[in-house]
Amino acid sequence: MSCKNQESALLREGMWLAQLEVMDKELLPFNFNLKKGESGYVMDVYNAGETIRVDEIQIHNDSIKIKMPSFEGYILGTFNDSVINGKFIKESLDRIVPFHAVFGDSNRFQSSANARVNVSGIWETKFSPDSEDEYLAKGIFSQQINKVSGTFRTNTGDYRYLEGIVDGDSLKLSTFDGAHAFLFTAKATDSSLSGSFYSGNHFKEPFIAYRNEEFELADEESLTFLNEGYEEFQFSFPNTDDTLISLEDPRFKEKVVVVQIMGTWCPNCLDETKFLSDYVKTKKQDNFEVVALAFEYAKTKDLAFEGIERLKSRVGVPYPILLAQYASSSKSKANEKLPMLNHIISYPTTIFIDNKGKVRKIHTGFNGPATGQKYIDFKKDFDQYIELLLSE
Repeated sequence: MSCKNQESALLREGMWLAQLEVMDKELLPFNFNLKKGESGYVMDVYNAGETIRVDEIQIHNDSIKIKMPSFEGYILGTFNDSVINGKFIKESLDRIVPFHAVFGDSNRFQSSANARVNVSGIWETKFSPDSEDEYLAKGIFSQQINKVSGTFRTNTGDYRYLEGIVDGDSLKLSTFDGAHAFLFTAKATDSSLSGSFYSGNHFKEPFIAYRNEEFELADEESLTFLNEGYEEFQFSFPNTDDTLISLEDPRFKEKVVVVQIMGTWCPNCLDETKFLSDYVKTKKQDNFEVVALAFEYAKTKDLAFEGIERLKSRVGVPYPILLAQYASSSKSKANEKLPMLNHIISYPTTIFIDNKGKVRKIHTGFNGPATGQKYIDFKKDFDQYIELLLSE
C-alpha cells in the first residue's frame, strides 16, 4: 500500500452508519468514527460502553480491507467518499455477510415512534423455548427515553455490549465486535418480551422473557467438575514454538495455576484474556501462573498459531497460550482432549489449581465488563481466592 494511494483516498472523516444483512431481510446496524492519522485511517467501532479501535485498514484505489483487532474477521469492499459496499468475512467458518456503510448518520437504529414501554430492569429469558435447545439467560437493561443498553447473561457467558432503542413497542438491540454480529428484535410490553435473536446471516432462534428482578442463573462453579477417578487436571500441548508444555514442567511446579480453556475467536475469552493479562502484570506474584489452552477453528495448525500470536501481540498476553486443537472448536472434541472433565459447555472455562496440584475450583463461562456489577464482583472474588490459595 503506497503513500500515494493513502493520500488519494477519498473516505470522509467522521461518523458512519454500517449495516450487516442478516436473515429475514433484517439489518444489523452499528456506528463507527473514521479519521485519518499519519499512517492511514483509523476506525473506532461503538457498542454501548465499548469502543473498539481498528487500525489495520488497507486501501488500494477504490478497494478497502478492514481487519478487526484480535479476531480473524475482516471487511472487504469498494468505496467512494461517503459509501462503502462489501462483505464481512470469516474465512475459517466460510461465512460471508453483506456489508454497507454510509457517512454522516450517527443513529444506530431509526425510530418511527416514541417509546411506549420501558425495558429497564432484569428479565428472565428463555432462548429456543420449549425445544431441546432451550437455555436460560438473564437480560439486564437500562433505558433512557428510547435508548437502551445492556446485555444477556447465560451460563456460558454474556452477549457483551448491546445497544439499541425501543421504537413504539419494538425493542431492537445489536452489537458488532469482529466476532459477534448479534441482532435482537422483540415486541415488548411492560412485563414481557417476545422476539428473535440473529447471529450473522447463519443462525436465528426465538426468545421470550418476563420481568423478574429476583431471577438468577445457576452457579458458574457448579457446572463443570472432575470426573470420578481423576484426582488431577493434566494436559500436554504445544506452544507457538511447537514445544510440548504440561503442568509437570518446572514453571508450574508447587505454584498456584489458573488454566484458561479458550479460543482466539471467542469474544468472552478475549474479555477474560484481557482481565487475566492485566492481573498477571499488575500483581506479579512469584508463585502464581496462568496458562491457556486454545481450541481453534482455524483450518490449519499454522493458521491456528498465527491467530494465537496475533492475540498475544494485540493484547500483550504475558502467559503461554498452547494449541490444544485446530480445525474445530467443538466442545465434544475438546472433551476428548480433556477427559478428566465431566463436560466443557463453555469457552472460556477456568480451572483453579493449588500449589499441591489439586483442582480447587472450576468456573464455567465469563461475565465481562458489559455485565456491570457482576463483573466488578467477579474481579473482587477472583483476587480474594487467588490470595487465599497463595497463602496456603
